[in-house]
Amino acid sequence: MTSLTPVVTGMSFLECPRWHDGRIWMSDFYTNRVLSAAADGSDLRTELDVPHQPGGLGWLPDGRLLVVSARDRTLLRQERDGTVVVHADLSGHVGGNLNDMVVDAAGRAYVGNFGFDLGAGADPAPTCLVRVDPDGSVHEVADGLHFPNGSAITDDGVLLVGETFANRVTAFDVDADGNLTSCRVWAKFGDVPDAGDFAAVLGQVKVAPDGCCLDAEGALWIADALNGKVIRVREGGTVLDEVPVGTGVFACMLGGEDGRTLYLCSAPDFDPAARAATHESRLLTMRVDVPHGGRP
Repeated sequence: MTSLTPVVTGMSFLECPRWHDGRIWMSDFYTNRVLSAAADGSDLRTELDVPHQPGGLGWLPDGRLLVVSARDRTLLRQERDGTVVVHADLSGHVGGNLNDMVVDAAGRAYVGNFGFDLGAGADPAPTCLVRVDPDGSVHEVADGLHFPNGSAITDDGVLLVGETFANRVTAFDVDADGNLTSCRVWAKFGDVPDAGDFAAVLGQVKVAPDGCCLDAEGALWIADALNGKVIRVREGGTVLDEVPVGTGVFACMLGGEDGRTLYLCSAPDFDPAARAATHESRLLTMRVDVPHGGRP
């Protein structure tokens, strides 16, 4: 592995990076933009404005962009002519803002959410995972999850979901219709925190899985949102690699021409007021040995 290299700087809060069509895509939360750049961070473009805060990104099989609109709890679709429409309204199914998602090969989007009103200081609460089919229909496919966040799908059809406030990554088998079965713990980093207020829960979190991505060996790179590092984990929870970032890190994605560039979304913290008032978020890169695998 090599040292971390900043390739995009001066952003508010970068999240949800995706490698797509030879470019790295990402959401900048507090400027309400979906951005893309060349592999080295050059040729930075605004691809889409999302007034209610962009989150997870993905693409339908025909190439149309899907993007989470976090605060109004909708999933947007950008048509081929550039117009933006509501792909699905999830507001009746979730208990908090939307966050990350993964889109499978059939165009089904699995979307996470906070589960509680974090901005109002509500106590953490379990919530559901929602599937949005290509026709825009919405289905609750799992429940009892603690802040379902970054997700990935293995090449053999297993959905991995990072539960940020549960010290774990949870796995599901995905059947032919997109339903989730055989719920199990894929990696455990500690016990599920006892119920309590937000600060009490955070104090019991040992690893806070945020954005994640798979590599070709089936290991999962995970951004640890509370501890300023990324870890590479295999099924069962063994940590194969650990990379301190020196600042907060909230998402990661393998990309580049050979799939061996790990992109990291970093910022000093995740405080909305502080991040909206400054432009200190950066996209970092490092080289790794094992290339990208799975989805996204």
